[in-house]
Amino acid sequence: MATKVWTADDVIKKVSEYMNDEHVKQVKKAYEFARIAHQDQKRQSGEPYITHPIQVAGILADLHMDPETVSAGFLHDVVEDTGAVLGDIRELFGDDVALIVDGVTKLSKIKYKSSQERLAENHRKLLLAMCKDIRVMIVKLADRLHNMRTLKSLRPDKQRRIAKETLEIYAPIADRLGIGTIKWELEDISLRYLNPQQYYRIVHLMNSRRDQRVDYIKKAISEVKSAISDLDIKSEIYGRPKHIYSVYRKMVEKHKQFSQIYDLLAIRVIVGSIKDCYAVLGAIHSKWKPMPGRFKDYIAMPKANMYQSLHTTVIGPEGKPLEVQIRTEEMHRVAEFGIAAHWAYKEGIRSEVKASQDNNKLNWFKQIIELQEDTDDAADFMDSVKGELFGDHVYVFTPKGDVYELPKGAGPLDMAYMIHTEVGNHTTGARVNGKIVPLDHQVKNGDIVDIITSTGSAGPSRDWLPLVHTRRARNKIKQYFRQEDRTKNIEDGRLIVTRKLREEGFDPHIVMAPDKLETTATNMHYQHAEDLLAAIGFGDVQPTGVVNRLTEDVRAQQKRERQDQAEKEVLEGHQTITENSETTKKKARKSSNGIVIEGVDNLLVRLSHCCTPVPGDQIVGYITKGRGVSIHRVDCPNIVKAEENGERLIEVSWANDPTDRTTYEASLSVQGYNRAGLLTNILTAVNNVTKTVSSVNGQVDHNKMATISLLVGIRNLEQLDRLINALRNVHDVYLVERKFR
Repeated sequence: MATKVWTADDVIKKVSEYMNDEHVKQVKKAYEFARIAHQDQKRQSGEPYITHPIQVAGILADLHMDPETVSAGFLHDVVEDTGAVLGDIRELFGDDVALIVDGVTKLSKIKYKSSQERLAENHRKLLLAMCKDIRVMIVKLADRLHNMRTLKSLRPDKQRRIAKETLEIYAPIADRLGIGTIKWELEDISLRYLNPQQYYRIVHLMNSRRDQRVDYIKKAISEVKSAISDLDIKSEIYGRPKHIYSVYRKMVEKHKQFSQIYDLLAIRVIVGSIKDCYAVLGAIHSKWKPMPGRFKDYIAMPKANMYQSLHTTVIGPEGKPLEVQIRTEEMHRVAEFGIAAHWAYKEGIRSEVKASQDNNKLNWFKQIIELQEDTDDAADFMDSVKGELFGDHVYVFTPKGDVYELPKGAGPLDMAYMIHTEVGNHTTGARVNGKIVPLDHQVKNGDIVDIITSTGSAGPSRDWLPLVHTRRARNKIKQYFRQEDRTKNIEDGRLIVTRKLREEGFDPHIVMAPDKLETTATNMHYQHAEDLLAAIGFGDVQPTGVVNRLTEDVRAQQKRERQDQAEKEVLEGHQTITENSETTKKKARKSSNGIVIEGVDNLLVRLSHCCTPVPGDQIVGYITKGRGVSIHRVDCPNIVKAEENGERLIEVSWANDPTDRTTYEASLSVQGYNRAGLLTNILTAVNNVTKTVSSVNGQVDHNKMATISLLVGIRNLEQLDRLINALRNVHDVYLVERKFR
């Protein structure tokens, strides 16, 4: 999918190409509602907020999604970010649109102990909403794609956090849904922010040999056309673009150099039927020798995301490896748009019918529901999803020919519990490809696995826990023993928590009051206190986390008392309030660093070295014990941490004295390709903006990527922005950012 900046008119024009007038009218109505709801809001980039919903709706329209989905694209943020409520959406646009908007809306009004817990709960809600209606996730992917395209307007720590989340959650979901056109772009953008050195190195290497590859691909296409000319098959043949993240993964996981990545040279053949696919494959293998182990038949055995194609790598023209993909037009549409291709607008087909068909095709939805039922903790649930649904998989068969998808590393017990809990509980052995194997055997692609059971089995053994690979199997085994030993586990759990409380100096009789235990259990997603105690006694839950929750109020009070005392000591040692002789009005005083603190004079003020603020930065003061006030940028990680811990911060501002010619240190990191003259060009760019350079340090890694650290003298943020822009314009510089020390 090409990157395109949409206008509202573009979106309406696009949906008019494939929707009837009534449905186009519904989409227009959704846009007008969103435009009015967001009219006074702006994004962090400074753009009007409505530009974001328009881009999301445009991405969905490009996928030819139905009216409800495109409408939800316009409306997906109104419940969270405006005064509109879900009831308004339901009344004006119907239940389907309301369900999608609700599924995409974050859990912003619920308070969680940590940002990680909130994020995990948001992801869990999103995945479960997706199970009700797949369009929830399609809208969310479009939302995330546009957010990734505009990530540059956020500060670096947020860029990395969002990119990491995208790579771990959203790109794998796009892959599972088969929406390759979104998956590849999410992965490439994520890599750009998570590992810019490797990203730009691969871009440089791909661009440097582009002409050679284009000529080679043209020659290969010509020879393929010649090879299949006798088959009388209508076909479309073209070069297949290679994505940056795919190259990066192969270089890292297979320890290969760029020159060893075979499928940089690849072509795709689109034909009319499955029979034609195999005919073309035969012709290509007759012309060029196939490389051993490099043929994959995803037509006979489609991937879990419905992807179908023939993949083969041959020794092509000039003796170079050439990858060829062969598929039908319908297979290509599914490969690009995945589940979205099945949801594409077709007038007269009811949503319920399509949803039922798609749920049958994507049976991994059922696994998400089962993981949710087996896992109470949101973070644990997300770990399970990432490990089991988004990791590498193998496909195995039962003796009857049924196919099961298992995570790589799984064994017979994992398959037994996937078939049914009772099959797992009564397993006594297994045969793989007709041979008896131990229960810790790891199955491989194409294995025929026969689970041996016995009704006289005594049930699972605790020794099985280290042998299983999937969360489902592990939870089912634990569940069996939880029920067997529940009473003992409750008592053991109570004793463990009591002992831990005493070790930390708390009175168990006060802290473990029944109402506090019940509240803590509810907050940790257990129905009753006994369920939580049983989980502790069994070993499912660590007592430290429970003790922390039980003592949260007590520790918060103790912390407030300590902070008040420390604050008192600082202010008594340094603060002098000047009273006006007539009104006793407090005056603002300017420190020697150009900082204004309301009502405070003679207080020691220093600029922090961790974030090196300069005039124009948004700043905040942090009261230290015995060292006055430390001035930080508001995005400094140390301040973010202080805010999370509830520590004392005070309002400060810059004096904005036009006669002040003080210079302030700013720390910059410049990354680029290590060509001859790079450092000279960088220093020239610096010298054109500021004459004060305190230090220059540089290093070059094995990929020929240079990282140069600069400490420069700057008068204000405006001058710093000019310097950063000048550095970004230096040839072969890929990244310039302010550093936190």
